[in-house]
Amino acid sequence: MKSWHVTYARQVLDNGGVIAYPTEAVMGLGCNPWNEAAVAKVLRLKRRSPDKGLIIVAAGIEQLAVVVDFSQVPEMEQVTGTWPGPVTWLVPAQPATPHWLTGKHETLAVRVSAHPVVRRLCAATGLLVSTSANPAGCRPGRTSRRARAYFGQAVDCYLPGSAGPNPKPTTIRDALTGLAVRE
Repeated sequence: MKSWHVTYARQVLDNGGVIAYPTEAVMGLGCNPWNEAAVAKVLRLKRRSPDKGLIIVAAGIEQLAVVVDFSQVPEMEQVTGTWPGPVTWLVPAQPATPHWLTGKHETLAVRVSAHPVVRRLCAATGLLVSTSANPAGCRPGRTSRRARAYFGQAVDCYLPGSAGPNPKPTTIRDALTGLAVRE
């Protein structure tokens, strides 16, 4: 991915747009997590209930401190031992974390990505919403072409690159119990 791709994606995100980008396993749909209208657009595109909450990705754990409270996690080594990587953790949300990110939950799903495109994006833009690039009930798109077939011009920017080798979306684990919520 060239630097102008990152610059353009940042402009789209700063202006409330939605981007599609490769992640560890599938193409992701993302937006600025602080922009409620952009998050609502992602949810509409996905046909996803806002009650479910969303995943937030970061380039490093330090970026996540504004949205989750790691001090409540009893086994932080278990969490940090999987990052960067394809494991998403449900961590108690900070009190100021927007409800449009947590849904009906007191936790927020967060991940420090290992994918180079996601890491570059998050290093340049900060936190990013990350949900699979498919409407609810459809197979997740693994390519930009598939994401474009699902969403067409409703997505403002499709970034080049390949999804990682994982055959399915990331595992989700509860940081308080260590139990898998999605494998």
